[in-house]
Amino acid sequence: MQKYKILIFIAAAVIILDHLTKAIISHYLYLHQSIEVIGGFFNITHIRNPGAAFGLFRDSGEIFRIVFLTGTSLVALVIIFFFYKQIKDGLISKVALSLVAGGAVGNLIDRIRFGEVIDFLDFYIGQYHWPAFNIADSAITVGVFLLLIFYRTGKPQPR
Repeated sequence: MQKYKILIFIAAAVIILDHLTKAIISHYLYLHQSIEVIGGFFNITHIRNPGAAFGLFRDSGEIFRIVFLTGTSLVALVIIFFFYKQIKDGLISKVALSLVAGGAVGNLIDRIRFGEVIDFLDFYIGQYHWPAFNIADSAITVGVFLLLIFYRTGKPQPR
C-alpha cells in the first residue's frame, strides 16, 4: 500500500479540487450566469450537464441516465481493479489511471447527488463554443491522452 500513496493522493486531489471548484461555482454563480475571463475566448459559466462528458447525450431520456450512471460506476471499478493489477506497468500509466479514476469518481459523485454534473469551464472563439467541462473532465482527458501516448509508443516507462 505504501507504493500506491502518491497515486491515491493524485486521485483524491482530483476529486477534492473538482468538488471544491464546483462548490465555489454553485455558491457564487446562478445557473447559466457567466463571468468573462478572457474576452472572446474563455468564460466561467455555471452549467448543469445531465449527459456525458463535454455535454454529449445531454438530451437523452431517464433510461439513458440510469444506464450511464451504472456504466460509469462499473468503469470506475474496472479502472481501480486494472490499476492494482497492472503492477508491472510504469509510473506514467499509473498516474494516468489515477487521473482517470479521480475524474470518474468526481463526476460520479455529482451524478449520484444531483442527477447531473456541474460544468463551468467555457472556451469559445466567436460564436463557436467547446462544450463546457470541469476539473474531473480535464483529469479524465489528460489521463486518457497519457495512456494513449505511452501505450501507443511502447516505450519503457520509469517505475
